Order: sequence, then structure tokens, then C-alpha cells
Amino acid sequence: MKLSAESHSIPLSDGNHIPLMGLGTYGDPQTTPKGTALACVKLAIDVGYRHFDGALFYFNEHEVGQAIREKIADGTVRREDIFYCSKLWNTFHPPELVRPALERTLKALQLDYVDLYIVAFPMAFKALEACKDAGLVKSLGVSNFNRRQLELLLKKPGLKHKPVSNQVECHPYFTQPKLLEYCRQNDIVIVGYCPLGSSRDAAWVNLKSPPLLEDELLVSIGKKYNKSSAQVALRFNIQRGVVVIPKSFSPERIKHNFQIFDFSLMEEEMKAIEALNKNIRFVELLMWSDHPEYPFHEEY
Repeated sequence: MKLSAESHSIPLSDGNHIPLMGLGTYGDPQTTPKGTALACVKLAIDVGYRHFDGALFYFNEHEVGQAIREKIADGTVRREDIFYCSKLWNTFHPPELVRPALERTLKALQLDYVDLYIVAFPMAFKALEACKDAGLVKSLGVSNFNRRQLELLLKKPGLKHKPVSNQVECHPYFTQPKLLEYCRQNDIVIVGYCPLGSSRDAAWVNLKSPPLLEDELLVSIGKKYNKSSAQVALRFNIQRGVVVIPKSFSPERIKHNFQIFDFSLMEEEMKAIEALNKNIRFVELLMWSDHPEYPFHEEY
């Protein structure tokens, strides 16, 4: 499949399509200046991004929605060109809270629907199915599900809409080979968060894993193509069908990260990058480690 800046979407099992390259829109609400998400999403649309990953609990969906609406109004894009993913936060998992949470997202965005809505715990999925039937969301997905949790959901009696995606940590130091293979067998697309590794904030990041972007192999492959280690890491994932959603509010990095469609990695380079896998997560979500549905106690 030839990927280009204009055409890099892959099919989802429900007939919809997801762009392989997206922009994560999280910024610390305490330190991110107002208007940052608005300006960065507008810039990203001009650069060529069509996929945006957000959430109600990022507290900036009103800015993301405004950016999308302004770029629709000026003729740059149509609504159907944009793929917007939002998430159900963990405090809204009781079934009666699911639709009101999604409606709050739609109200903040001032959009009629979201393209993908994802949940981190299985108990909310049935209520989500009703939201899809009501036209509030095009596709349903999950986040941080391990194989056992996916199997339980896929085998659930009366399941009406299969999850089309599983958003998990995925990058050259944590390549997720077994989960990726299982998801491929079940027509579930992997969406990789932290595709460039992560910040070194010890408050929530496992610092046992060294900084990904300083890896010698990624740097040396980058030199061959006149690309950065970040661009090589992103290209690696999209070339194997993994969606990437690097988050950035730096205009330069937003542009830089998108410049991955004018080169491709050779098979031996892909294998060499796969061999970097250390099976160490940057994001362990230890605050939920005593929850019965905590997904990371199992191998994958």
C-alpha cells in the first residue's frame, strides 16, 4: 500500500477509515496557555493532518472543535475529511453516564458526531453501542485492552458492534508483536500512543527505559534518509499498519512529524528496528494497578 501525505488512511472493520498519522491534543491544563490547542490544530490541518485524538478530560475539546469548524468554514476541509477520536474517562463507566459524557464532548466540540469513541474498561461497551446506533459516533474502540479482555468482549453474547481499534503504547522499544498479531487476526487496528517514547516525568513515566529518540540505530537510519530518529520511529509504525498519534503543541514538531511520507524503510531496517523491542512500558498506569481490570499484569 502506497502511503502519501494526502492518502494514508486504512480501513476499519466497520467500513470506516482511519488516517495512520494523527495528532494527540493533550496538554497539561495547568500549564498550557489558552488558545494553544486551537492554534495548533488549525496549523496541523494546514500541514495535512486529518486525524485528531482528544478527550473531554483534556479540557480543551472546545478549542479543538473550534479549530476544526473554522477550517471547515474557510473551505480547507469538509467534516467528512476529519477523523476525531475522543475517550470515555474512567469516572463515567456506569452505563447511565456513558451517553451524557459523549454528549458533553459533542457539545464542547460543537460537532454532530465523533468518528471514534474509545473506552478503557469493558463494562461501558454496551452503552457505547447504543450511542453508535443513535448516530453520535461512527466507530467504537477500546484502550489498553490485553488479549484476555479483547477475547471476553469479542465473545460477549449479544455483541452488536465489534471494537475496531485498540489504543495502546507502541514504539520501537515496545513493539507489541503478540498483541499486534492477535489484533490483526481479529480485524482490530492498533493505535499507538507514545510513538516517540515519552517525556521523562518521573511522576508518571517509567524511567527504566532509556530515551527512545537517542537510540543509535534510529539515529543512523535517519542519517541515511536525511530524517530524524523521531521520523524513523513514526515511519516504522505506520509502515506496519499501526496508527500513530504523537502529541505536540510545537509548530515546528507538528510539521516535522508529518514529513514521513517521502521515504520508506527497507525490510531489513524494519526488522532491525523490531529487534530494539525491550518489552518495557514508559506508561505503566500504576495508579490503577490494584483494579481487577488492570490490563498490564498479563504478558499481552
